Amino acid sequence: MSYDDVEIEDMEWNEKLKAFTYPCPCGNLFQITKEDLKIGEEIGYCPSCSLYITVVYNMEDFLGDNNNNTPPISVA
Repeated sequence: MSYDDVEIEDMEWNEKLKAFTYPCPCGNLFQITKEDLKIGEEIGYCPSCSLYITVVYNMEDFLGDNNNNTPPISVA
């Protein structure tokens, strides 16, 4: 079972990781890449523990992305 459902708008773009991130209770970050989102992946994993989140997003926002280094949507 997913730790939480998180809207993509509530996640932060991390340029260094090239991924959307969200704080994990263990102190690390849940992560999901634009490439994952483009193929319909909706699970963001924490690299430090067994927790994961379900990312809520509109896939259409990512299909037209031209692989540049900026996030395809406005994020907080």
